[in-house]
Amino acid sequence: MRTGLGAFALAENNDSSSTLQTISRQELRQLIRLQLEALLEQQNLAGAKTLLIPVHPPDVAEAIEGLPEAMQAIAFRLLPKDKAIEVYEHLDSSIQQVLVEEFKRQEVLDIVDKMSPDDRARLFDELPAKVVSRLLGQLSPVERRSTALLLGYEANTAGRIMTPEYISLKENWTVAQTLERIRNLAHVSETVYYLYITDVARHLSGILSLRDLVTAQPEQTIGEIMTRDVLFVHTDADQEEVAQTIQRYDFLAVPVVDREQRLVGIVTVDDVIDILEAEATEDIQKLAGGGGDEAALSAPSVTLRKRLPWLLGNIGLYVIAASAIVPFQGTIQLFPVLAVIMPTLSNTSGNVGIQALAVTVRGLGVGEVTLGDTTRILRKEILAGLLTAVVLGVSLGLLSLIWSTDQDRWVGLVAGLVMSINVLTAATLGTLLPMGLKRINLDPALISGPLLTTILDAFGFFTFLGLITISLKAFS
Repeated sequence: MRTGLGAFALAENNDSSSTLQTISRQELRQLIRLQLEALLEQQNLAGAKTLLIPVHPPDVAEAIEGLPEAMQAIAFRLLPKDKAIEVYEHLDSSIQQVLVEEFKRQEVLDIVDKMSPDDRARLFDELPAKVVSRLLGQLSPVERRSTALLLGYEANTAGRIMTPEYISLKENWTVAQTLERIRNLAHVSETVYYLYITDVARHLSGILSLRDLVTAQPEQTIGEIMTRDVLFVHTDADQEEVAQTIQRYDFLAVPVVDREQRLVGIVTVDDVIDILEAEATEDIQKLAGGGGDEAALSAPSVTLRKRLPWLLGNIGLYVIAASAIVPFQGTIQLFPVLAVIMPTLSNTSGNVGIQALAVTVRGLGVGEVTLGDTTRILRKEILAGLLTAVVLGVSLGLLSLIWSTDQDRWVGLVAGLVMSINVLTAATLGTLLPMGLKRINLDPALISGPLLTTILDAFGFFTFLGLITISLKAFS
């Protein structure tokens, strides 16, 4: 993604400086969107264009995304061509698709041809194959080759998200020669903060920071000042691994090499931020039992398509939990207080399980823990779960004593015991299930909250009602 350095403020009009000081950034963005929508409703296109000129591209994109669908293309057309290209890269993929369909062919080509290769590849992933084929064939030869290179790699890998726009150097070049090369290529490079040294076969042999370059003597060669110990990723590395590498070592970019160790591109930190956001969003939605890639402003049809299958599946899962109650209907009739205790038992143990699950999935997702840490994590969860089990067990037991009649007080003791057992089970399953999925190379977030709580409910209900029934037979 091509980015430029900009001021912190959203707008640069001197007349608005007092306003900027009195409202927050988020409020200002909202104000811009509302003003833009009002101007478009009044068909005041000149006013809308004037409003958007001083606003930074990411904030223009956010304002356009918040408009009614019929106004989005109108607002986008008001932007100057250079700014429109930057804004387009920041738009949600669904809006990018709509604009591609609405614009004339040449307008689309002008925008797509100027996009950075990684952003263009991301857009092509969302478009129908026929549209991609047409656009790819009409790109300039250089952009067509760079885009085809990225599309040749598997989705969600370093090769697919990298950009081939980087500056490569040779060891025998002097600092003065290198600075001149940077001046000539900076406008077409993703970043100039890291410079990469390759041999005649394009094998990556070293790296040089811009800081080290500008502080070196003009007559020194690159080979004298470069770092030969280079950290890199391969083209088939998972994008999460790439993101974790950049995050762990505080890089601005990481080089990508193919199987022959030839430098083919770089992944920059701005793309990693997008990856981390997307992966975190997916994990959170999966843990909640969602589709994994639903946006807050998605169309109702998209929301329905993403959520309804999970909700119907959840009903099926809960039938399993309810089935654990069926054999004990007679016991529940004898002790109506059980109907009061069981929801508390279910809710509390479910929350404990989801807490352990969320911590484990997050740790695996950000690379904080590995499969080798399973025993340590499980030991920690069990030790913490023991005290939690005692506290929660005693709490439910005391509540059960309050809810029960004098003849049913013993039920509270059973409720406290089962609560303790279920809490320990919840903490154990919340740790082991995602670790188990990770071990067989599946996404740990596939163990959603609803699935885990259903398992715990079935176990807790069966254990609780089973112990009550056994106690009745033993002491009757």
